[in-house]
Amino acid sequence: MDPSALRSTLIKGVAVAGLVLACPGLALAWQPTKPIQLVIGFAPGGGSDVIARSIVEGAQACYSQPLVIVNKAGAAGTIAAQDVARSAPDGHTLLLGGGSESTSVPAHRQTPYDPVKDFRPIIRLSKGSQYFVVSATSPYQSMKDVIEAAKAKPGQLAHGSSGVGSLAHSIPLLLGRRAGVKFKHVPYQGGAPAIQAVLGGQLDFTIAGPDEMKGQVEAGTLRVVAVSGENRTQSYPNVPTLKELGYDVVVENMKGWVAPAGLPDDIYQHHHDCFKKAMDHAAWKDFQARQGEGNAYLDGPAFGREMAELFTDIQAALKEGS
Repeated sequence: MDPSALRSTLIKGVAVAGLVLACPGLALAWQPTKPIQLVIGFAPGGGSDVIARSIVEGAQACYSQPLVIVNKAGAAGTIAAQDVARSAPDGHTLLLGGGSESTSVPAHRQTPYDPVKDFRPIIRLSKGSQYFVVSATSPYQSMKDVIEAAKAKPGQLAHGSSGVGSLAHSIPLLLGRRAGVKFKHVPYQGGAPAIQAVLGGQLDFTIAGPDEMKGQVEAGTLRVVAVSGENRTQSYPNVPTLKELGYDVVVENMKGWVAPAGLPDDIYQHHHDCFKKAMDHAAWKDFQARQGEGNAYLDGPAFGREMAELFTDIQAALKEGS
């Protein structure tokens, strides 16, 4: 063997050995041959972008090629989802899915992809509870007050959302289905304008993520009356869940990696194992601590079932309301 060929072989051997050390027990049946595009359906600096960058910091050591975050914002994440659904299932393109683009928007309107059939889920990384908030000057002191008012004034209590088809749009639909009430939906161009409308008295309540509402809650201008998740959160331990209040509604803004349908098993396993390992990295642990939601890990099949169930529930709520 000539010296240059020997050097190339040694370098490749060192790279593979490094991967074994970084991810012990990882099956090396598949390795990427080019940079892996991690597609995010929202703008840089937003919640989805922060999730992706936090997990990539720990996962990169497990890959022989760069993990490249690609932001393709627009249409509530559906532009990014469409692009990934049409990509080759060769492991080099993944979508940070699980949120509105996977569970809510396709229930409200036709999308150029099927949220269940066109993707293979790999791993769930995070879940974020959503909160019902009212103005601190509102007469509604609790979620019970909101429901009673909605029963007394059918279709008149107005709530805002970050847009038609968003989770913030769908959560009150699901609650209305369980509680036997109807709310009036007013879409905005984002969560922040909806919160301002609540503060200004144009809306009775809205659904907000923790980062959107934190400043106003701490300032005493917003009151949190319920949380949509499975459990109470560390950040707001005194706020009851909808389930505690007697309404079988659990909605969490899930985030995890999904690939185009047809992804082979060995590639699925490689990605799953690398990102599962990265969930033990300090960068991810720090992110989890800031969110206060705890470990949200699910493997691909379980993640897929959670998304499909929420999608089906929203579809049913829409049919009942039509």
